This record gives sequence, C-alpha cells and structure tokens, in this order.
Amino acid sequence: MTRTPVTGEHVLEAAAVSVAALRKGDREAWSNQAGPMEMSCWDALEHLHNGVFSYALRLSGPEGWMPGGPLIGWDPLPIRFDREEGPETGIQVVSMMSGMVAAAVDARGPEVRAWHVWGVADPEGFAAMGVVETLAHVFDLTQGLGVDFDPPADLVAPALARLFPEAPTGADPWRTLLWATGRGDLDGRARRAPDWTWHAAPLDE
Repeated sequence: MTRTPVTGEHVLEAAAVSVAALRKGDREAWSNQAGPMEMSCWDALEHLHNGVFSYALRLSGPEGWMPGGPLIGWDPLPIRFDREEGPETGIQVVSMMSGMVAAAVDARGPEVRAWHVWGVADPEGFAAMGVVETLAHVFDLTQGLGVDFDPPADLVAPALARLFPEAPTGADPWRTLLWATGRGDLDGRARRAPDWTWHAAPLDE
C-alpha cells in the first residue's frame, strides 16, 4: 500500500487544528494537570514549544545536526512566554514553532539527516515528529482544559505510518496514535508502557 509522505503542510495543519482546540479552554483551567503529564497545562504548553523548536533547530543547518555540535549545553527550555498575558500568547507560539519546522523540512533535501534520541532522521521524519509531538501533547492539554480534540484522520494517518510502522492498521488513525503514544487502549490491546518510542530513521534504513 502506498504511504503518504509527511510534509511541512501536515505540520502547519497540526498546528492549526491544535490552536483551534486550545482556544476553547478557559483561562482558569490552565493551572490544571495536562492529562497524563505530571505538570500543569502552562508547563505542558512550554514543553510542546521547546520540543517542536528543537526539531526545527536540528534541521536548520544544511547538513543537519549531530551530537557533539553547538547544541551541547544549551538551555533545555529556551522558549518561554509571559503567562501573565494569558494563554493566547502561548497558543500563538504553537503556530510559530510549527511554522519553523515546516520551513526547515521543506527547505532540506531528502538526503539530509539530523539526530534524535530515537534515531537519526530525515526531513520527513522530523515533519512526522512535529505532527505527533503537537497532536499528542495538545491531547494532553485538552484533557486538562476539558475540551474536545479530534484531529482529522487524513492528518493523523501519514504521521502514524511514518513513525509507528508497527501500529495495527484498520482502526481509526487518531485512536491508534493515542495507543501508539501510550495514551489509550486499542481494540483489546493493552495500553503501551511509558517507555514507548517511535521510529525516527527513514523506514528503508
């Protein structure tokens, strides 16, 4: 079966559906715990910003980034926002970080590789990571905020197939992605252990 490649457009779409969902939450709810994450929604949002930002940074050089480069010793949470201004300030950063990933992905050729703890990835891999990181953590956030989040199947499915080739097919892609990231059960399958990983390297490597 032909697999749909993940592109910068998917990253931008993930940000768009996420921003729309997050804007439904009340300001008072942002102090709640973000689903299974042992942190508040405020902290979880900054965690998301910095995770996605790191993907853009790793791809930004023409040859990608590998261990031993300039990221050693950097602040693990360099992206912060003024919480006194309210959640909208942080919500806007979701679009900014995703825009950076999309631009980096689309600017790099398929031969470029950059390091991730779960494997050396190509630009498509980082696009898929941007989608999954965003959707999974926005699910966590919406659990804390008490709002619904159901991203479209045609957005979820390509990233799911790229990062989780072992995932069962035939079920709803969003429910399958939640299972793959340890956030739900699937058709009698037990919830995955917290040490789950994704397949960052190109699928043919």
